[in-house]
Amino acid sequence: MLLKLGRKHTMEAPEVRSDINVTPLVDVCLVLLIIFMVVTPLLQKGVDVTLPATADPEKMAENDKQLEVSVKSDGSVFIGQNWITEENLAPQLEEIHSNNPDRQVVVKADKRLKYKEVRRVMRLLNEAGFTRVGLITEKESAGA
Repeated sequence: MLLKLGRKHTMEAPEVRSDINVTPLVDVCLVLLIIFMVVTPLLQKGVDVTLPATADPEKMAENDKQLEVSVKSDGSVFIGQNWITEENLAPQLEEIHSNNPDRQVVVKADKRLKYKEVRRVMRLLNEAGFTRVGLITEKESAGA
């Protein structure tokens, strides 16, 4: 296609390209991937512990009413993100139960703990009045 720019000057118009430039799309996708890779580890609630694995764990819906009690491998107990001393654990649990008796409790215990440590925390939860207590586990991988 020729364009006339005057009497003697003519210029050829650039051709219309029908292909899509995917470089900006790839750039945006890579940025989103990096954002998700950085943010995903931050989404884990509570204290970081190595969970035990089970073949077919029962799914339990997460909600804001759940109280997460974590027990690390050294035996330290956390309610949410807060470390609770051994002496304050029972009174703290009783206070939480008195404020919200219908609250569900999930225990997130390290797999290297002895069962008696987990049982001790569950006994304290029961004595505080909590009746709906569950354990958090991971699903076993297919290769295990």
